[in-house]
Amino acid sequence: MKKTITVFGSSKPIEGEEQYQFAYELGRRLAEENYDVCTGGFFGIMEAVSKGAAEKGAEVIGVTVDLWGGKPNSFVTKEIKCESIFERIQKLINCADAYVILQGGTGTLLELASVWEFSNKGVMDHKPIVCHSSIWQGIVSIMNVQMKYEERSTDLVGVAENVEDIIKYLATNIH
Repeated sequence: MKKTITVFGSSKPIEGEEQYQFAYELGRRLAEENYDVCTGGFFGIMEAVSKGAAEKGAEVIGVTVDLWGGKPNSFVTKEIKCESIFERIQKLINCADAYVILQGGTGTLLELASVWEFSNKGVMDHKPIVCHSSIWQGIVSIMNVQMKYEERSTDLVGVAENVEDIIKYLATNIH
């Protein structure tokens, strides 16, 4: 059965920007490695990942909420509509076999914190979590100091420098 990777990231990057291009390349590579993708279904990083994956024939799941009145990006092949932001986050989590966290703001931070905490506390079975960008690398490093102090696992979240490192991390850690 094909694995699905949920990708979290900012809705702000536009085509031509570095973050958008990175997400687009990630979507292409995920599809080439026979993964489907799941995102929040709207724009920015979500659109870029969706576009890259769709161009390579992957299923693109968009988990949307009618909070902002937007329509999903045109690359979504399956839309899951949610009533609230909380339901949306839960669906994004439940749809995935692994998570990739790209550049983003507080919404992306909430998504990372959710999957990390659910895994940390055993609320869900651990699924691979890998972050890209200096902001998340810094946060993971700082949080792991606290995790060590609390005698909790410090290997729940990986960090990656580039698309190929993300692909390798997923290949090594998805069961």
